[in-house]
Amino acid sequence: MLAIFLTPAYAPFAIAFVIMIGIGLIEAIGLGLGHLDLHADVHAEADGGGVLDWLGLGHELPILIWLTSLLGCFTLSGIAIQQGATALAGAPLHWGLASGGALIAGGLLNTLAANGLARIMPGFETSVISTDDFLRRRGTIPRRHRPPRIARPREDRRPARPSAFHYGRAA
Repeated sequence: MLAIFLTPAYAPFAIAFVIMIGIGLIEAIGLGLGHLDLHADVHAEADGGGVLDWLGLGHELPILIWLTSLLGCFTLSGIAIQQGATALAGAPLHWGLASGGALIAGGLLNTLAANGLARIMPGFETSVISTDDFLRRRGTIPRRHRPPRIARPREDRRPARPSAFHYGRAA
């Protein structure tokens, strides 16, 4: 069963699948390394619209998730095209012809998948607050940081607005 994916007719889809798995492994390793508290201060702004919205990139979906979704849709649609051609004609299509059809079908499927993923992805919300807003506001130390130790900063929680809290360090 798996030997069919090593034939030249299925090669583009097998390569896309391997790349998709590689991105997934890199993301899984990065998720594990995310607990090491490493920070990169990178800021980028882009105007979404037009073709990017149509492709599913205009909804703040991370590019690697979008790319993984595209590779998955390309792989699935390519295998479906090749299996359909084998069932109808008795042989798979040439890899170039099947790849072109899979790119179009995968792109359309990815639009639906990316828009669906963008709906369920958690959003990132932030606001800018001046340090003057925290003057004379009493903060509380969460229980996990008690008992207080002298000369050691601890996390505190202060009300920034009536319904929002700011977490910072208190010495």
